[in-house]
Amino acid sequence: MIGTLLRCLLSLLLAAASVPALAQTVAAPDYGSMLDRAADELGRVDGALDTRLERSDRDELRARAQAVRASTLDTAQQLTGDMARIEARLAQLGPASSGEDPAIRDERAALTRQRTTIDSATKRAKLLSVEAQQLIDEIQEGQAAELNQKLFGRGASPLTPAFWSAILRSMPRDLHRIERFVAAEVATIRAAPWAQAWPALLGFAIAILLLGPARLAAARVGQRLLIDGAPGRRVRRSANALGRILVGTLAPLLAAAALLTGARWAGLVASRWDPMLDQWLVAIGFAAFSSAVLGATLMRRSPSWRIAPVSDAVATRFRPYSFVLAGLAGCAIALDAADTAIGTSPAIRMATHSLLALAHILLIAGSLFTLGRMRAEANAAEEGAADAPAHTGLAAMQLFAWSIAGVALLALAAGYVGFSLFVGQMAAWTLVLGAAVYLVLAATDDVATSVFERGSRLGAALTRGLGLRGGTVDQFGVLLSGVLRVLIAVVAVALWLLPFGGSGVSDALTRLGDLARGVQIGGVTISPGAILRSIVVLAIGLALVRGFMRWLEGRYLPATDLDGSGRNSVSLVARYVGIALAVIWALASLGIGVERIALLLSALSVGIGFGLQAITQNFVSGLILLAERPIKIGDLIRVGTDEGDVKRISVRSTEITLADHSTLIVPNSELITKSVLNKTLASPLGRIQIQFSVPINVDAAAVQQLVLDAFAREEAVLDDPAPSAFIDAIVNDRIAFNCFAHVESPRAAYRARSNILLELLTRFRADGIEMGTVPQRLELVTMPGDPVPPLPVDPAGGTARA
Repeated sequence: MIGTLLRCLLSLLLAAASVPALAQTVAAPDYGSMLDRAADELGRVDGALDTRLERSDRDELRARAQAVRASTLDTAQQLTGDMARIEARLAQLGPASSGEDPAIRDERAALTRQRTTIDSATKRAKLLSVEAQQLIDEIQEGQAAELNQKLFGRGASPLTPAFWSAILRSMPRDLHRIERFVAAEVATIRAAPWAQAWPALLGFAIAILLLGPARLAAARVGQRLLIDGAPGRRVRRSANALGRILVGTLAPLLAAAALLTGARWAGLVASRWDPMLDQWLVAIGFAAFSSAVLGATLMRRSPSWRIAPVSDAVATRFRPYSFVLAGLAGCAIALDAADTAIGTSPAIRMATHSLLALAHILLIAGSLFTLGRMRAEANAAEEGAADAPAHTGLAAMQLFAWSIAGVALLALAAGYVGFSLFVGQMAAWTLVLGAAVYLVLAATDDVATSVFERGSRLGAALTRGLGLRGGTVDQFGVLLSGVLRVLIAVVAVALWLLPFGGSGVSDALTRLGDLARGVQIGGVTISPGAILRSIVVLAIGLALVRGFMRWLEGRYLPATDLDGSGRNSVSLVARYVGIALAVIWALASLGIGVERIALLLSALSVGIGFGLQAITQNFVSGLILLAERPIKIGDLIRVGTDEGDVKRISVRSTEITLADHSTLIVPNSELITKSVLNKTLASPLGRIQIQFSVPINVDAAAVQQLVLDAFAREEAVLDDPAPSAFIDAIVNDRIAFNCFAHVESPRAAYRARSNILLELLTRFRADGIEMGTVPQRLELVTMPGDPVPPLPVDPAGGTARA
């Protein structure tokens, strides 16, 4: 077996070694033909732009031009690599000399010809990529102009007679078109053999089955599975909401698809009706999705399964509006498809869009009226409550919604029908998408944090099988939830931009930025638009940092095994790194690259070294404190003559709460360069030391037992380490004791020591034991003839010796 493996390994090594040789024998790609095909493709795209194009045609041409640009850029990169290899080989060959080998001379000549060919091909590839980019820009300009015309094209106002006169003039022709369109379908139905109508009946039966029994059965089975098999209540609620959306969307969509497929198989659908019916299928699916999403958010009939913080009254009153919104969304798609299939006049389309815009405005106004009525009822109920909440955010949102409805109504009255309809549809789309994203985000967080939890089956398997800590499993669940939610938010933003035509928004912003050309300073364009963009980017960056810090401090760090000081260190470093990245992002949006930022920092290094030396020293000292952690939050330290608890460690200074409840702010450099006594660094225990003396004729063992009994009766004294009482010395006919005990914290030592001293004084006085300190010995030196002074009284009860 080992010999077979060695032979296989040797074969693989030989095959790998032969790859360069094979690569040298393979003929170089025909770059000329590739560039010719790219030029022909660009010519066809350029020619197609001269014709009238629909939106789908523009998207296709843009994709083709992007493919050509990508291929030409790849070709230019390959040619650059070939050119580098040729230049290296020519450098190895050196300049031509007389009497050199003919083979070397021929190789140099061949390489020179190849260099000329590759150089011209490289220039052509770069030129074609530039032409492709110009075509892409032209297509994007056309899409932007089309979107601009759709939104800001002004027609006759519905309040003017011109609007209605245009409808009346085009009415006969439009009625005739509708009649012919309907007649084509009627003729198709009459011509279809009724003997072969069974597919249509089968499709109708399947549609009824899907809308009725199948939908109810799926809901019951799903709820039973969730109750019996889901791991937790949060996952059950999320899965129930997503299941309702899935069933509520697929049941009507599949029913409509079955009905349409059966009608087509039976030959009951005219060819002119096919595109319209396909769009109607899309309309039914979108309307069903909107209704299901809003229903799963409100959960009117199942409040216990509700995820969103919505009251029962709100769910009951706003559920009818969700049906109206879903119906309007489906009607808008269906009417556009019908207008395109029938070929109605612009006046009829304008009237249709006006009705849809007015319906959206009325829907917004009706929901706002209902919300205002509910707020008035809530305010009346809370009128006598002292702790009634102030709904400032809700009032601001309500005012913003009223402003949207007002802008849409004014635009409709002024003749900007497209803009009015767009505003109403964007409001509806934002509501539906926001509700869907909210449910998906909640479900993602519930599933990720429930599956990857130390108490779950997978978490237990990971801890037992891989030896992971439970905190590591919890951290991974929180991290996975955060990453997935960020990805979902990015996708949601892309979906929200769909009504703008995909890349139309970015293109429009780019064009608006080009309108305000500013002054170029050092290769950087400074303009009002760039400054505003930088401010917006900085605000977005800081908001993202705040959101990340809220998630880090509220979700991730509590799932770790770090103590409070460690969490504070990680939080501080993450905050400053996030702020630095936000500033760099803002400078990059202004046009200042990282290399220019480095030059700016190097220019400011002298000023930082002299003028900001103290701040820089404290900043670096703060980083050292956060990294090495000689002082942590909650430690009891002594700085000079001040002693207190560490309350906060920032990058510049440290806050210490003193015993009188004042706050001492110490620069971090003081804590790094000077001596600091940390009483809780090595151990959180506090020690009590009591020193006293008794006369030598007292029973020392009894005194020792009294001290130990006093330690035992004090609740704050710990049993481990055990208290101890030692005879320290015998001085001047007195026995000196040195006694020790430990408490849970140095902060509890002072009170416990006072209690023990009070008890010892009481017991010694009751037992007649004289308690004092070791006496000081006083020696008097007298000269002959001097009077002898009286001996002073010893504080311990004796007299000093001369």
